[in-house]
Amino acid sequence: MASKICVIMPAYNAEETIGPVVSGILKHVSRVLVADDGSTDQTARIAAEAGAEVIHIGKNRGKGPALKVLFQRTADEGYDTVISMDADGQHDPKEIPRFIAAHAEAPDDIIVGSRMSEHGKIPRARFNSMHVARFSICIGANQFVEDTQCGFRLYPLALIQKMKLTQDRYVTESEILMKAGDMGALITSVRIGAVYGSHGSHFKPVMDVAYITAYIISYLMVKFTIEGLSSNRCFTYSKNNFRDRIGRFKIIDRIFKIATVLTIMPATVLFWLMFVLLPPFIKNNFASMRKFKYSFFKITLATHMLPVILIIIISEKLLSLVGIRFRYIDRFIEKFYPNLWG
Repeated sequence: MASKICVIMPAYNAEETIGPVVSGILKHVSRVLVADDGSTDQTARIAAEAGAEVIHIGKNRGKGPALKVLFQRTADEGYDTVISMDADGQHDPKEIPRFIAAHAEAPDDIIVGSRMSEHGKIPRARFNSMHVARFSICIGANQFVEDTQCGFRLYPLALIQKMKLTQDRYVTESEILMKAGDMGALITSVRIGAVYGSHGSHFKPVMDVAYITAYIISYLMVKFTIEGLSSNRCFTYSKNNFRDRIGRFKIIDRIFKIATVLTIMPATVLFWLMFVLLPPFIKNNFASMRKFKYSFFKITLATHMLPVILIIIISEKLLSLVGIRFRYIDRFIEKFYPNLWG
């Protein structure tokens, strides 16, 4: 089975780490395809010398567009399964067999690596952003995914081809999980180690969390509108739906995100009224929400808290610059973002 799987890897200025990563991967699979995302160092050359095939992207466009290029290339070449890994050394190639074994058991599932068993090794800011993103992404995906921000994943390409990917940067990986789960696909987790070396990550906790948050809110607004006006409908996504059509146009997409973020308060009041008043006319509307042990109020309150989280994070950073240690965000997140499936 390993011979039928290609490992894909977006890479940007990863000359210090990509060589050993590629060499380690080739001990488990026969092909590594790297998308050099406009690197200004020797990433492409070192990757090729280590045994990878390199696609050159002339200008740095971010992880999302690089993944899309890799998905298309491998699909065109007849692969039906890919494993995505990062080039910065945070994903251990020795753990590839775990994904292959899980894929053998569930060939139609997306399989995501989970670092949560070693969450003590994850930097605090990163862990908090992972926790918040997980809460809302899991609602969109209709299931619990232990680590929604891990880029070490196995994707069945047939499933990827059923969705229109419209987002950029790190948002694409969240988009995939929500759309896959909202089509009815299952997302499986396998335990992996949490590796954070000295090379750092291109992920920016404040800015990238803001991008991801804006997309999640805009996606859930559409999902809740459909569920609220439908009977017994948990799965609302289909390719080229309303949200996809908006996403095709970057300016319109940005305006829509801003509009949904700004109107989240009145919109969730409207959803609550629909949740309470419409069941006599629309049986079991908000079908996915009614499965939770938590109240609708608890869930929507967490959604309202997203802008507050950003304010607290920014405040903590600013205070730290003047030597004041203020660490409230951890307790805040733990209180307002429970595991709805736990």
